[in-house]
Amino acid sequence: MPNTPMTAADAQMPDVLVIGGGNAALCAALMAREAGASVLLLEAAPREWRGGNSQHTRNLRCMHEAPQDVLTDAYPEEEFWLDLLKVTGGRTNEQLARLAIRESSRCRDWMRKHGVNFQPSLSGTLHLSRTNAFFMGGGKALVNGYYRSAEALGVQIRYEAPVDRLELADGRFIAAWVGTERIPARACVLACGGFESNREWLREAWGRNAAGEWPADNFAIRGTRFNMGVMLRHLIDSGADTLGDPTQAHMVAVDARAPLYDGGICTRIDCVSLGIVVNKLGQRFYDEGEDFWPKRYAIWGRLVAQQPGQVGYSIIDAKAVGRFMPPVFQGARANTLEELARQLGLPEPGFVSTVRDYNAACRPGTFDHTVLDNCVTQELTPPKTHWARPIDTPPFYGYALKPGVTFTYLGLTINEQAAVHFGGHPSTNLFAAGEIMAGNVLGQGYTAGVGMTIGTAFGRIAGTQAAAAAHRNQGVRHASA
Repeated sequence: MPNTPMTAADAQMPDVLVIGGGNAALCAALMAREAGASVLLLEAAPREWRGGNSQHTRNLRCMHEAPQDVLTDAYPEEEFWLDLLKVTGGRTNEQLARLAIRESSRCRDWMRKHGVNFQPSLSGTLHLSRTNAFFMGGGKALVNGYYRSAEALGVQIRYEAPVDRLELADGRFIAAWVGTERIPARACVLACGGFESNREWLREAWGRNAAGEWPADNFAIRGTRFNMGVMLRHLIDSGADTLGDPTQAHMVAVDARAPLYDGGICTRIDCVSLGIVVNKLGQRFYDEGEDFWPKRYAIWGRLVAQQPGQVGYSIIDAKAVGRFMPPVFQGARANTLEELARQLGLPEPGFVSTVRDYNAACRPGTFDHTVLDNCVTQELTPPKTHWARPIDTPPFYGYALKPGVTFTYLGLTINEQAAVHFGGHPSTNLFAAGEIMAGNVLGQGYTAGVGMTIGTAFGRIAGTQAAAAAHRNQGVRHASA
């Protein structure tokens, strides 16, 4: 397409268009603005629901070589990488993962400059004090701080502005469409999330199981209802390169009474590693003590999704009380296992037999929930490899669980500049950050706080690169498609 002189109309177009309104989008908008670009941010949600899933977050996993303000000890690059490698089972791009890890060591001063404050780990999360920096006021305060800073810097922000489609030419961004309104820009950053709020797409991905159930019909959406995957689907249809399994997601076990949307962290059930989990038949189905909870909590939603009825039950006794962050809803409580089974609607004989078999298999050891201790089961399938103590001290407690999807991992392929790829070639002015590209780093699994690491790192990179692309294109007018 031949270049033509810039017109007065072109001079009014923003240098950088950011599509999305959460952490990654805001990081991109702020970095682009700091680089001298004019920026327009389009958020699909109303102002009161702005921020996407970021409003429900509370911490950022950070590499650091020595103790820092709210971070204890050291968490070097190689340990962070090995933690990520373990939870993903190797389904990760090492180059991009290490880039995000390194960026996590140098972003917090910049975050503070834009209104984000940090605090020491909360009670119940002290095992994260070495690896994760907690936001004062949680993700809502982080999002609000970023929006205040963006407005003060002159970033234009529009709410209730869902983008339907893009104009592209040979992998190059031309304009975005919000309904019948065409919005051109010199460069664009896509930071508009995955497709976890799109029930039909979840249904399509998960299909029907052998029992004739549609598992996705029983999923709660832990975060925003606005992540419908419109841009992801559009880019797939437009020939963008993608990667990832559409069934893989950050999916945790939440209270079965959790709301359909925006349940957030308070609906998570965090006592799994302190007891056992059974399905609706009263049977255990996985090792509850496999690893530290921050490295394993996000596998339990998927495990429950594979059980009959997509339901599970976390069972503990009085010894576990006070050792985990309590959920917002009270669990069932009983002085006998039989009564607990009746309250939860479980088959009494099968459930009681499961608990007694587990109790008999527990070997004596020194219980310590802060380390991978030597409290294990013997000759039990599945085993419990740490923190195995008999469930024998009333009262007994039970929490009904269902899968809660945070965000999906199917996403756009990018490079170290966060450029979206088409046919193996990076776009010169279309970039992606956050959940829409997280699958480059997270092929499966999760470890606490790494989603914010990815969004912050690649949001900052995408904003910087988009500003540079816009400046290169300033003397060129986009021809209409």
